[in-house]
Order: sequence, then C-alpha cells, then structure tokens
Amino acid sequence: MTPAASPDNGSSSQARRVLLLFTTTGYNGRDFVEAAHKVGVAAVLGTDRCHLLEDPWRDGAIPVRFEEPGWAVGEIMAFAREHPIHAIIPVGDRPTVVAALASRALGLRHNPPEATAATRNKFLAREAFRAAGLRVPRFARFALDHDPAAAAAAPFPCVLKPLCLSASRGVIRADDPVQFVAAFRRIRTLLLTPEIRLLQDEAADWILVEEFIEGAEVALEGLLEGGRLRPLALFDKPDSLDGPFFEETLYVTPSRLPDRVQNGIVREAERAAAALGLAHGPIHAELRLNAGGPWVLEVAARTIGGLCSRALRFGLGMSLEELIIRDALGMEVAPDREAAAAGVMMIPIPRGGVLKGVQGEAKARRVPGIEDVAITAKPDQDLVPLPEGSSYLGFIFARAASPQKVEGALRKAHRHLRFDIAPSLPVAH
Repeated sequence: MTPAASPDNGSSSQARRVLLLFTTTGYNGRDFVEAAHKVGVAAVLGTDRCHLLEDPWRDGAIPVRFEEPGWAVGEIMAFAREHPIHAIIPVGDRPTVVAALASRALGLRHNPPEATAATRNKFLAREAFRAAGLRVPRFARFALDHDPAAAAAAPFPCVLKPLCLSASRGVIRADDPVQFVAAFRRIRTLLLTPEIRLLQDEAADWILVEEFIEGAEVALEGLLEGGRLRPLALFDKPDSLDGPFFEETLYVTPSRLPDRVQNGIVREAERAAAALGLAHGPIHAELRLNAGGPWVLEVAARTIGGLCSRALRFGLGMSLEELIIRDALGMEVAPDREAAAAGVMMIPIPRGGVLKGVQGEAKARRVPGIEDVAITAKPDQDLVPLPEGSSYLGFIFARAASPQKVEGALRKAHRHLRFDIAPSLPVAH
C-alpha cells in the first residue's frame, strides 16, 4: 500500500514541499515519507496508481505514468502551479527520467534527462563508460527476435542480461553455447511477459551479452555535488556472485578492503557518473574488483533499493532518506556515517511457490547484533525466485563492533528462519 503523505506545516503557499516519485510496488516509499516528516517538510507523492480514479487511497498523490514522461511532467506542472514544489526525489529506477524532466521544467536542481535515461539502459551505460576510457568488458546487444544460436559465438563465460531491469533480474551466466541459447530464450520469455510489456520501454526489446568479470563485488552509496562524489558508505558483498544467477544477499559496511582500494573504487565511480552525465544527488554504484582494478557494473541515479538503507545512519542518527531530502532542499547535511559496523541481508526466495508461514522470527531477533527482522512477503503470496522474480522474502538488519560480527549475526539469524512454501497450483487453460 502506498504510504500516506505528510501534511503541510503551515499554509500551503509557504510550506516547503518535496515530491517523492515511486512505483506502488517499491519497498521504501514509506521511509522517505517518514524522513520528510522528521525534516519538517511536506511530502507529496507521485505514483503509478490508476489515474482514472479521483484520489483512490485518500493520500493526495499525483497519478504518474512513468512510461509516458511528457504526460507525467504535465500532471506535475499542473499540481505545482497551485502548490509550489521545492525538490523532486525519485525513489527507484523507473521514476528517474520523469524526475529529471519535471525538475528541469520547474527550474529545480536536476540531472540531465539523457543522463538518467542512460543509467536505466545497460547498453547505453556501457557505451558511455567505454567512451570515457573506463574498464569495460566486451559487449554486444541482440534484439529479442535474434536467433540465439547465431549469437552464441560470444566469449565464454559470458553474462546475458536485460537492458532495462534491475536487482539482477533476468541476469544469467552462460559457460558454453548450449547454456547461452537456454539463457537467451529464458530472458526473452521474461521480457515478453505482460508485466514487462506494460512498461513500454524500448530497452525491453534487447538483450545485452558481455564477458563475465571475475572478482569480488561491492556497492557504493554516494552523493554528487556538481559532479564531485562524496562517498556515504561502501558495502562489501561477502557472498560469491559467480552465477548462474546473481542474487544479492549480504551487504556489510564499512568495507574490509584496504584504503587504497576503497579510494580507487570511489574515483572510478565518480568517473562513471561523469561519463553518464550525472552531476547532482544520490547514486548507487555496483562494481567488481580483480587484478585489473575496479570495474563499474552500473551507476543508478537513486539510493540503494529495497529496505537496505535502514542499515545506514549518519551524524546523530540521521537516516539516508533524511540526508537525501535535506541535500535536495539545500539544507545542511552530515555525510559521515556512524562508527559502528552495520549490514543487511536480503532474504532470498529459495524456491517458487505460495508462502504459507514463517517460523523462527523471535529466535532470529534474539541473535546478538540483530536490530530487526522485516518479513515483507505476505501470507499466500506467490513467490518467484530469480532470475524471473523481483522481490525478496524480507530483510534482516544488524549492527555490531566489526564487519565480521555483523556478517556472523546476519548469517546466524537467517539460519533460524523457516519458510513454509507450498507448491503453486497449475493454471487451468
């Protein structure tokens, strides 16, 4: 359910407003609304709910069709004529282009729309990285109707991935031509589903193929200020991500990498952001590390996804969402992360089926260092694992004196959880 917007403080003409753009299927819209309330500004919601009903959820949200940016900007401009907007923040990938276009139209600080579009298209991003001289694997894109057997001459191992999806959805490793053909057909089937076709995204008509990059993976949260990158947190991903699918589980910060390696990661992420044309606001970057140095996998013009940001605190307990809102409004921010180590586990879906129940939550919460266990999957929900799925069973959060203790607490808490997943009933035709 979409979170309720925070009310205006004072008259509507004087209240400072931040427009939060997000999809109704996203995780962290509520966290941004609560952050706006703490900052003392009004949160206006823009979501992709039905635009034919008048305020169906009674939260005053602006109905936005992200697949029609021009129409969406028109709706935002109409609202802003009566209720001035002082900042627009995209929550998730899909709203980033609309946020950039609307911010430009309103004269607000923004990234170039073509830069945000490139962050949402893996092929365009790879081309920008290569043109800027960054480390880039050999890559090519193929239309969905391309004969996969003819494309299977790629260097192996390789990775096939949709251009437009995130969170490792549809990403599959292939080690030989047989696996390549199977992966291509599987991704094509995913991209032809009604859910994806409704996005009306031209990038959904293509599959990217690139060389597999060996090495450990990290994630960087940062804040761009006129193109300069201020690192906020560097997460290690302790689990190996070698395929055949690439489901992320553990994020732990601070990184255990040497300072010189961390500094190199920040420099490469800043170069990648500049290559895309990004200059302002939050970024979430994914990189791989090997003997050749850091390789940028992606740079997104948004904060970290899911509920993972709850692992981060800045200054005197400030959340990542508060920091981003304050920065967008030109307010003072405290970008230094707290001293304690922290981490999050995105609880993977072990198999497809229907969720019937969860056991062991109380034991998991009692593990030393565990701060919370948030089961986000609902009873009787159909569960779809990667590579077709796009969600998790929930999130586990830990905080401790060291990254090693955080990782240990997350793994121990996860071992206490038991998920009752019943087979899905076949659909009658």
